[in-house]
Amino acid sequence: MRPILLSLLLSSSVYAAAPSDAPPPLPATESEAKVLEAPEIRVIEKTDATIAEYRLRGKLYMMKVTPKVGLPYFLVDKEGQGRFDRSDDLGGSNLSVPRWVIFEF
Repeated sequence: MRPILLSLLLSSSVYAAAPSDAPPPLPATESEAKVLEAPEIRVIEKTDATIAEYRLRGKLYMMKVTPKVGLPYFLVDKEGQGRFDRSDDLGGSNLSVPRWVIFEF
C-alpha cells in the first residue's frame, strides 16, 4: 500500500510541474501600439455665440455654433477644401459619414 501511495504522490508532483500547452502571448504590433488621435477641440466664447472648433492634425473640419438665442448648428467641411456647409443636425438626409484615415502614405 505504501509503495502505491508513494508512486501516486510522486507522479502527481511531476504532472503539476509539466509546462502548459498554452502558446506564449504575441508581441504588440505597431498598429496596436499607436494611440488613436483624438480631435482637438477649441472653444471660442463670443458675445452672441459659442463656437467649438474641431481639428484633426491641425486641420479644421467642423465647427459647432451655439448661439445665445436659438438652436445650435454645425458647419462641416465635407470635401476637405475649406468650404463649410451648414447642417442643423448631423442625421437625416444630410448624414455626414465618418471618414477616418486608416492608412496614410
